[in-house]
Amino acid sequence: MKETPADTAQAFVLALVLHLALFAVLFIGLWWTRSATPAAAGAISAELMDASQLSSAMRRTLQRQPEPLPVEEPEPEPLPEPLPEPVEQQPKPQDFIPVPDEVSQDAVTEQPTPTPAEEKKLQEAKRRQEQVDLTEQARQEAVQRNMRMVEQDIQRQKQLEDIRRRKAAAAREAALAEQRLAQLANARASNAAEAAAQNDATASGANGVDDGLKARYAAALQAAILAKWTRPDTVPIGAACRLSIRQLPGGQVMGVEVSSPCSYDEQGRRSIEAAVLKAQPLPYAGFESVFSRNLNLNFRAEDR
Repeated sequence: MKETPADTAQAFVLALVLHLALFAVLFIGLWWTRSATPAAAGAISAELMDASQLSSAMRRTLQRQPEPLPVEEPEPEPLPEPLPEPVEQQPKPQDFIPVPDEVSQDAVTEQPTPTPAEEKKLQEAKRRQEQVDLTEQARQEAVQRNMRMVEQDIQRQKQLEDIRRRKAAAAREAALAEQRLAQLANARASNAAEAAAQNDATASGANGVDDGLKARYAAALQAAILAKWTRPDTVPIGAACRLSIRQLPGGQVMGVEVSSPCSYDEQGRRSIEAAVLKAQPLPYAGFESVFSRNLNLNFRAEDR
């Protein structure tokens, strides 16, 4: 059976109590012996007398030697009975363990009983190990939380990237559709402008006007306006727009408006109107025969 620190302490306390009890018994015996000793006789007063003054009877009495009295010896004191030795408490019967104990009892009994200091060190080491285990568990939980957060961030980034790709694809499709519509509108406007030009040429030829001079006049107006115009990026090259110009002889512009057909957006329309005003006086010399106060010009977008 393994001796525990509690058993050691209990044995030490019982031994101390036994010694104290023996010391108390010895002290009581000594005290009782002293108290039983007869007290000393009281003081005796005497007077010296001459033997001749005594009577004959007293002298005979003095001459007789008294027989010694028997001295009573005191009975020896009984020794105190020894205290019974402390009976070691028997441990409670151990419950039946269904699983056999794999630890060798011989090895257990051979191990020295740890001292209180060693026991305290073992407890401190156990507490430190438990604290280390708790710290390691908390660290692992923190690592797992961080991994879950990283995975969630990666998933969120993938979703955002997918949304951005879809938006970019939709924007490209919308831009392509808008570009196709603009090209279709430009083609329709160009066809309408060409048809109007042919109609004007036909009407001029019918009125006896020189078609070649009228074409050169239109080209001169186109070049003059183009020299003062900065084409916006929203107006593609080759896009046509019909201009209605009011002018005076000599080429002074009184007013200009964009009329149909015209495929330019609002910015393009304002820019071409400003270019007509900057280009005045418009070409006039040499084109007097084809000059018109109310002029319709089919302008085509080109780079300078």
